[in-house]
Amino acid sequence: MSEITPSTKSICHQCDWVSDIPPLERGDVVSCPRCGYKLFKKEPLSVQNEIAWSVAALVVLVVALSFEFISFEVSGIKHSIVFVDTVRVLFNFDYVFLGILVFLTTVILPSIYLLIILYLDIGIALEIKFPGTLALARTIRSIKPWLMSDVFIIGVLVSLIKIVTLANIHIGPSFVAFCAYALLMLKTLSSFNVHRLWQHIGDNISPPENIIAGRTAQEQNMTSCTACDQLFDYHDEHFCPRCGKRHISHHIDRLQITWALILTGTLLFIPANLYPILETSSLGNNDPQTIVGGVLHLTETGSWPIALIIFVASILIPIAKIFALSWLCIKARTAKSESHHDKMRLYHITEMVGRWSMVDVFVVAVLVSLVQAGVFITITPGPAAVYFAGVVIVTMIAAITFDTRLIWLVSSGNADED
Repeated sequence: MSEITPSTKSICHQCDWVSDIPPLERGDVVSCPRCGYKLFKKEPLSVQNEIAWSVAALVVLVVALSFEFISFEVSGIKHSIVFVDTVRVLFNFDYVFLGILVFLTTVILPSIYLLIILYLDIGIALEIKFPGTLALARTIRSIKPWLMSDVFIIGVLVSLIKIVTLANIHIGPSFVAFCAYALLMLKTLSSFNVHRLWQHIGDNISPPENIIAGRTAQEQNMTSCTACDQLFDYHDEHFCPRCGKRHISHHIDRLQITWALILTGTLLFIPANLYPILETSSLGNNDPQTIVGGVLHLTETGSWPIALIIFVASILIPIAKIFALSWLCIKARTAKSESHHDKMRLYHITEMVGRWSMVDVFVVAVLVSLVQAGVFITITPGPAAVYFAGVVIVTMIAAITFDTRLIWLVSSGNADED
């Protein structure tokens, strides 16, 4: 197949600016002249590489689920787990929500993502449009933020460092395979090109002739699909003419949704820090531990690096994310003197780091499933784990729902402002 080029015009999803797409050479990147968001990268068709990476990731995942993951030995009592035990034990303790969340973000959703890529790329390679192609392709971007196999690896490492002084830890072949799976997943994500995908599976629909570059799309009654980037007049079309996705109107007040999610996350954060997140039982003594208590315990035992990771991921990031999103929502309603670019940088940082707060949830899952040695030592989950998982999910959704176009709404028609 030959190389492809995008539409001659593009609407930035971040700031709503309409740009011309010039003729491109291989490797060229087109960014929005107003906010700097990457609009398009010219790449050769390489579905074979994408298929290879996807198949490799799925194969290694099967291996990771099949053998011993980690073993734990104390006072002659050995306990080993396979990966699914991190979910099964949570179910046994009636923490079904946590078990589902762990399995969804580390196995189910990544597997679905890889299978969708395989399905679509095989269709492109064979030049066949399989049933359900458009519906599956629409889900690619919405699934991506919830793929957390790499975060889970950090959670495992933090867990092992926390208990390495209590018992002998042995790494199983499945842990090594899971690390390889996480790396292959990252490679698949980085190599997949959604623009190229839609050029091959979508109908070749020309952009509206009356759209003008150097102005916002809103003032021209135009929008672009958040799934396939197709340009169209949203007064004439309520659904994307290429993929069928309902467009996000400028007239929908998404700030109210974002504010509601921020408030929910703030309320959940209170019990997440008041209740214990873990409870350790050793020789008849119970030691419930809050998130803050866990950080202090780690500092007392000299594990400063791990204490810092937990503090940043479980306390600093959630608080900073709530304040950052709140500030952005306030500034979206008021006159703006600050740089639009600074606000966009703050938003992107907030959106990027939010998923890493899941580290503490994964630490709970690993410790609870691994540290089961009867009267010698047993770790059970605490109610704070559920509240904290809620904080992470709700604030991630809040970042996704925040409409960055509002940051630029009061701007004059000048791409070089700020």
